[in-house]
Amino acid sequence: MQQLTTLARDSRALAVLAVPLALTQLAQVALTTTDTIMMGVLGTEALAAGGLALVIFNQLRTMGVGLVTSVGNQVAAAAARTESRTDADPGVTAGPDAEVRGLVRAAMAVATLAGTAGVVLMILIGQAATYLGQDAAVAHRAQAMLAALAPGLLPCLWFQAIRQFTVGMRRPQALLQITLASVAVNAALNWAFIRGTWGIPELGLTGIGVATSSVYLLSFFALYASARRDPQLAALLSLSFWKADGPTVRRLLGLGTPIAATYGSEAGFFSVTALLAGSFGAAALAAHTAVNQLIYIVFQVAVGLSHAASINVSRELALGKYDAARRIKNTALACGAAVMTVIGVLYLTLPDLVLQPYFDPDSVADQQGLRIATGLLAVVAVLQFFDCAQNIGVGLLRGLDDTKSGFRITLIGYWLVGLPASWLLAYPLGGQTRGLWFGLLIGLATTAVLLLRRYSQTLTTRADTNPAPVTTA
Repeated sequence: MQQLTTLARDSRALAVLAVPLALTQLAQVALTTTDTIMMGVLGTEALAAGGLALVIFNQLRTMGVGLVTSVGNQVAAAAARTESRTDADPGVTAGPDAEVRGLVRAAMAVATLAGTAGVVLMILIGQAATYLGQDAAVAHRAQAMLAALAPGLLPCLWFQAIRQFTVGMRRPQALLQITLASVAVNAALNWAFIRGTWGIPELGLTGIGVATSSVYLLSFFALYASARRDPQLAALLSLSFWKADGPTVRRLLGLGTPIAATYGSEAGFFSVTALLAGSFGAAALAAHTAVNQLIYIVFQVAVGLSHAASINVSRELALGKYDAARRIKNTALACGAAVMTVIGVLYLTLPDLVLQPYFDPDSVADQQGLRIATGLLAVVAVLQFFDCAQNIGVGLLRGLDDTKSGFRITLIGYWLVGLPASWLLAYPLGGQTRGLWFGLLIGLATTAVLLLRRYSQTLTTRADTNPAPVTTA
C-alpha cells in the first residue's frame, strides 16, 4: 500500500512537468503538419521542394535544440541548491541567483552560435541542392524556401533556450499556451503569404517559409514577455549573451554536443530504414511512412516524460536524494508503459481507424499499403514500449550530466545492433518491411536496456562515493 501511495505521489510530481511538455511537443508536430498541408495545396512540385527544405531545416533545428537541452538540467540543479540554502537558513533570502542568470546568458550565447552556423549551412545546402541529385526545378524552389526559413532558426533556438530555463525552474505552463497559439497564427500567416491577402504580397511556397520564420520570432517574444511577467523568473532572466561567461558556455557545449549528436543519430537511423523500405516498392514505403508518423506522434509523450524525469533527477541529485532519483526512473517507466499499453490496444483492436488518415480502404491502389501497414501495427505495439524506455533512459542520464554515455549507447543500439538486424531480417531472412521493423524493435530494446542499466550503475556509484548529507533538526 505504501509503495502504491509513493508511486501515485511521484507520478503526480512527474506529470506537473511531463503533461505540458508532451502537449507542447504535440502542438509543435501540428505546426509542421500545417506547413506540409499548405505545401500540398500548391501542388506536387511545391510539396517536394518544401518537404526537402523542411527536412534540412528540421535536421539543423533538432541538433541546435540538442545543444541547449542540458540547460534545463543545469538550471534545475542550481535552483535546488538555492532553495536548499534558503531552507537551511530561513533568515537568508535567496534573491536573484547569479548562477542561474549566468546559465541563461550562456544558453542564449550557445543558441546564437548554433543559429548563426545553421543559417549559413542552410544557405550553402540550398545552393548545392542541384548537385545532390535533385530535380533542377525542385532544387530552385527549395533554395528559395530555405532562404525564407533560415532567419527563423535564430529566434527558434532563442525560444528553446528560454524554454529550458522555464522548464528548469518548473514553470512550463506558458509553453503550451504559446505553442497552441502559434499553430493558429502559423496557419493564418501561411494562407496570407501564399495567397497574398490582407495587403500582403503573394509569395507562394516561399511565403510558407516567411510565415514560419515570423511565427518563431513571435513565439520567442511571447515566451520572453511571459517570463518577464513572472516575478520568480524575471529576476533570473538575462538575454545579454555577449556577457556570457566563457567556461559556462564551454560547459554547456560539452554537455550539449553529445545530445545534438544523439538526436542526429536517431533521425539518421530512421531515415536509413525509410530508404530500405523504399526498396520493397511504393506500397511498402507508404506503409512505412504512415506507421513511422504514428510512432513520431506517440513519441512526443515519451519526450515529455523524458524531459520531466531528467529535470527532476537533476533537482534530487543537487539535494543528495539518491533514493528519490531511483524512484524517478521507475515512475517514468511505469507512466510510459501505461500510456503505451492504451495506444497498443488501440493499434491491435482498431487498425482501420488508426490508419484511416493515410489510406483509403475503398481504393484499390491503397489496398496493398494498408495491408502492410496493418501488419506493422502489431510490431509497433511492442516496439513503442522500448522506444519510450530508451528516450526516458537518455533523459535520466542527462539528469546525471552524463550525455556522452547516452550518445555512445545509442550508437551501439541503433547502428551496431538495430541496423544490421533490420537488414538481416528484411533481406536474407525475407521479412521485407516487417523484418525492418523487427530490426528497429531489437535496436531500440538493446538501447533501452543499456541506457537504463548505465543509469542505475552510475547512480549507485555516486551514492556510494557521495553519500547523502545528514541533516540535523
